Amino acid sequence: MATPRTETARRAHIVGWGMAVPERVLSNGDLCAMVDTSDEWIRQRTGIVERHIAGEGETTLSLALRASQAALEVANLDPALLDLVVVATITPDYAFPATACLLQDALGAERAAAFDLSAGCSGFVYALSVAAGMIAAGDYKHCLVVGAETLSRITDWTDRNTCVLFGDGAGAVILEANGAQGGILSSVLGSDGSGKELLIQPAGGSAQPASAETVQARKHTVQMDGRQVFRFATRIMPDVSRRVLSKAGLTVEDVSLVIPHQANDRILQAAARNLGIDEGRVYSNLSRYGNTSSASIPIALCEAIEHGLVKRDAVLLLTGFGAGLTWAATLLRWSLPLPVPTPSRRMTFWRNLRYRWAQLRSHWRRFWRNVDARLFQILYDEEGRRKR
Repeated sequence: MATPRTETARRAHIVGWGMAVPERVLSNGDLCAMVDTSDEWIRQRTGIVERHIAGEGETTLSLALRASQAALEVANLDPALLDLVVVATITPDYAFPATACLLQDALGAERAAAFDLSAGCSGFVYALSVAAGMIAAGDYKHCLVVGAETLSRITDWTDRNTCVLFGDGAGAVILEANGAQGGILSSVLGSDGSGKELLIQPAGGSAQPASAETVQARKHTVQMDGRQVFRFATRIMPDVSRRVLSKAGLTVEDVSLVIPHQANDRILQAAARNLGIDEGRVYSNLSRYGNTSSASIPIALCEAIEHGLVKRDAVLLLTGFGAGLTWAATLLRWSLPLPVPTPSRRMTFWRNLRYRWAQLRSHWRRFWRNVDARLFQILYDEEGRRKR
């Protein structure tokens, strides 16, 4: 449901945040028993020590749901007030329907529009920019933006060059329109499809439909040209960062903290040098989570807030790159006082009640559709008999 346009509904502010990762941890030592590699080799080339891997029954939706519920709790917001749900992912539960629609249903966000967005590891910043633009246009007031992945489901665990990189997780933020200063200041997005083969899942789409041959050839897993991606990333992240700063009329010196896509320690270090910013202002949690694609930036944002690295009026630069090829950067000035007050018991109880109601409502709607279809068939058959 669109929100009436008002002068105060011009800028998007982050008012809630949450993250979720699977309980299972896969260490470098565990990987050494699976492929020809070593802890030293992985650390030196990536900076990764461990990653979280989805277990049985865990999906992109289940991780997105946990992260979204945590974000709604921080925002102290009834999910019924959400106008829009955007899920950035390259590992949706299904090709269709959108994982965002399943999330909307699970949350009980009855009036929210919902869609998935696929932009690789840049996906969360793309989604953030889209939602912020809709808020700036006056179309919506409350938007849920999620980055969620289960990359372990499309990882080739026999390829040591890629299987050491990826992990699973989800991060979510609530964007709200209000009249306060700050919020999302500027965004820059870009793409170059000529680099499609550098980072790709070759099969499963219309170009190479699933078959016994594509499965046997492991074409449903991530394939990457690591050297080319490294060169691309170290050039594009500083470039898009400068452009988003220029668009907002700020400089690198104004940035309090850079929260980049967590892909590789060497990429982060090279990008920081090229941007001219000291590594102390670049947040990294790569060693504990690996590359979680579109989930990496929101997870890192949540942890930076938790560790007290984000203060009111701080300027945050979120920047990433990914398959497509795509790249993106968003600049925001933090406007929310921290720490946030603990939500009231009444509101927490109401939200939990709504989640339970959402489950019941979903089951009831599916049941009624089956009944309605059966009644329609009976009436249709009866009408056919009468005509005969």
